Amino acid sequence: MPRSRPRGSRAATGGGGADVSLDALGDAATCAASIGGLRRRGRHVQVGLLPGETALPMGRVIAHELEIVGSHGMAAHAYPPMLELIAAGVLRPGLLVTRTIGLDDAPDALTRPGAHPGVTMIIPGR
Repeated sequence: MPRSRPRGSRAATGGGGADVSLDALGDAATCAASIGGLRRRGRHVQVGLLPGETALPMGRVIAHELEIVGSHGMAAHAYPPMLELIAAGVLRPGLLVTRTIGLDDAPDALTRPGAHPGVTMIIPGR
């Protein structure tokens, strides 16, 4: 059976795949696509809650020695105190953002993880 050409993040990385993927949507197809786009020994972070018992591409996870991490995030009742700390200037999340780029520049940035320290914010329409 001939191998298909890489698509998505694997195509954008020259076929190697992404180091890290994140699914915040909580959709089975999005989760599977995120895992499918990882390089060998890549890491997938699942933030969005998946419905019921969701099948994952475990064959790929095992064969490529992938890591899957779940992140519950913050409980909603903790948001108001956190936002108060931000408003008071105690927490300054904006300091984590070291550069902003437009959506057109995102593919290049995603192929060079770690090239710029800090957090890169992608702003569509910029």
